[in-house]
This record gives sequence, C-alpha cells and structure tokens, in this order.
Amino acid sequence: MRNSEIQPLLDVMTKLRDPQSGCPWDLAQSFSTIVPFTLEEAYEVADTIERMALDELPDELGDLLFQVVFYCQLGKEQGLFDFGDVVEKICNKLTSRHPHVFGSLKEASAEQVKQNWETIKAKERRDKSLYSVLDNIPLALPALTRSVKIQKRVARVGFDWDDLGPVVDKIHEEIDEVLHEVRQAPPIKAKIQDEMGDLLFAVTNLARHLGIEPEQALRQANAKFERRFRGVEALANESGKSMEEHSLIELDGYWDQVKREEVYK
Repeated sequence: MRNSEIQPLLDVMTKLRDPQSGCPWDLAQSFSTIVPFTLEEAYEVADTIERMALDELPDELGDLLFQVVFYCQLGKEQGLFDFGDVVEKICNKLTSRHPHVFGSLKEASAEQVKQNWETIKAKERRDKSLYSVLDNIPLALPALTRSVKIQKRVARVGFDWDDLGPVVDKIHEEIDEVLHEVRQAPPIKAKIQDEMGDLLFAVTNLARHLGIEPEQALRQANAKFERRFRGVEALANESGKSMEEHSLIELDGYWDQVKREEVYK
C-alpha cells in the first residue's frame, strides 16, 4: 500500500526496526511486549477527549496510530501481514457490515441497521467456528467493559430483564450476600471477593440498562473525588493543621464545604 499521508510513518517505523541502524529498544520489542503501551495510548486518547483537550488529540491519536504501525511492521517482518492488509481487512469488514450504504439494501431504519449488523457479526463468528454468543470477547479488556460486552451478548438471545425492577433487586441481593460473608466468623476473603465480584457485575448491569458506560462513569467519579479531596486538603492546609491532626468529622465538614462551593460556582 502506498499513501502519501501514511507512508512517512511507515518509513520511520521501518527505520526504527532496521537490524543494523535501528533503535535497540524498538528492535527488542515483540507483539506481546507492546500491548501495555497500546492500552496506555488508548486510555490517553480517551482522557484527552473527556477533558475536551481537543488541541492535544492529534498528538495522542498519532501515538495510538504508531502502535498499529508497530504491529504491522512486526507482522511484515514475520511474513504474516502488513499495513495494507490491515487496511484491506477493516475496509472489507465495514463494507460488508453496512449493506445499507455499500450494498443493495437502501433506506434502512436505525433498528434494521442494528439487526443487520448483529446478523452479519453472528455469521462471521460461525465462519470462524465461534458458536457461543460469548466467544471472542477479549480477556484483556478492562473488567467493567468486558462485563458490559458479556451482558450485551446474552441479552441478544433473550437472557435479560425487561425492566429495571429485577436489576435493582439483584443489586440489593448481592449487597446482602457480601455482608453475609463479611459477618462470618472468621470471614473468608476469597468468598467475600467472589460476592463483591457478583455485586460489581450487577451494578454494571444496571449501568447498561440505563444506557451508561460504566468505565466512563467510574473515571468521572474518580476525577470528581480527586477534585473534591484536593479541595479538602487545601482547606485543611489553610487551617494550619495537617490532615492527620483533623478529626474525621472536621474533614467531612471540609468535604461538605467543597461540595457546596461547587454547586454555587
């Protein structure tokens, strides 16, 4: 594949992996060793978008694109595939999954598009001998994201509640089971962990039913807690006492003050 926009990056990657003049670090990498960097770059893209720092987005997207190019260079060196193959695969996939755009199916509704998409994906899984609806869900996904994918897959075949009532009831049930294990004498950590996993799965299911992405919601909650706690630290510092010298009641008072100030800004 030759493209004036992508070719300079492909050339840089080739140079970095040159056995004689390349970078020792890049030459030492493999498919598996660069996976953590790929995940990190994907999260940095997500973080940039959530902060609406769109002026930083081209730089972060470049870092992520470099990860794709790195995999392609490794594939090319091993005679497996190259960047052109990757582009061809995704173009073919998108074309086949959008018959209402590239095929004979015209004027499809949003619901028809969704149904066609799922039908085509199911056929693709069968062609790959993946017969369970749970096949091919990556294990490396963040746990919350993978939970959503699992729940969506089983919902497609009718294994789902139709309204929020049972979903919420399940959360209360799982909370009771966690507390039951906590109150055992002695409590067994492995059992508590198992019940906590069930509780988190149930909460994730509620987020899905509400149309909320739980991974994003938790990131926002983390950012909000961090912002407010920094406010608590600032108020504690203004008092002339260290955090450790304050009582929990005092710190809670600072927390409430920070929350009120956010509301009135």
